Amino acid sequence: MSWEGRHAPTMDEMLALVDAAITALPEPFASAARGVALQIEEIASDEMLDELGIDDPLELTGLYDGVPLTQKSLMDVAQQPDMIWLFRAAILDEWCARGDVALDALVTHVYVHELAHHLGWSDEDIATIDRWWE
Repeated sequence: MSWEGRHAPTMDEMLALVDAAITALPEPFASAARGVALQIEEIASDEMLDELGIDDPLELTGLYDGVPLTQKSLMDVAQQPDMIWLFRAAILDEWCARGDVALDALVTHVYVHELAHHLGWSDEDIATIDRWWE
């Protein structure tokens, strides 16, 4: 196989991987996903990293920013849209370091993990059903 002319996926190509993951979601998760904005950035902002107490931006592959569905009330006025952030450089760094998973599978995993937070699941809840990293 020749690697000549190959490059890391662009932001648009990463977005296409996420779009494929969203399209493959079964109901009711697909409906929940439609209510969350998506933003792909190269790395997390210094402000995000500081809030989370993270020094290395390559440690944060994704982030859910919003109020989980389990905590919302019909009386609440949204201050900002629910948002899932994916961080391209961190995802690519993990993909290279792992070396045992397809990039589309990793992007799907990170997206679904953040969507689970939107659904109100804790990291512990997610870990009980998602043994993906093993």
